[in-house]
Amino acid sequence: MQQLLAHPDETLLVAEEDNSILGVVSLHFIPQLALAGDFCRISYFCVDPAARGKGIGNALESRAQELALARRCDRIEVHCHARRTDAHRFYYRQGYAESPLYFCKRIKRDN
Repeated sequence: MQQLLAHPDETLLVAEEDNSILGVVSLHFIPQLALAGDFCRISYFCVDPAARGKGIGNALESRAQELALARRCDRIEVHCHARRTDAHRFYYRQGYAESPLYFCKRIKRDN
């Protein structure tokens, strides 16, 4: 977490109440070469199951959008596994659209 917080293109938002963490969202801001606007990637987004339905996710996502706009981003992207159907419904309600093509290559270090 220290490495994340020390990076100039990373932001971690935390929602808390009575010294209890209710939710977190980790943002990574990525400059673009070929496109006019940069983009913000949500790398981790979680709301405590007991706090869901109370607007915590909405508040975190709204703040993420404010920060993305301040960083001159014109979009936010999030990768969400197919099995996370509740999360998909949340993202659709927030105005996200599905972008179906995504490639991933796992790499291994020598050590």
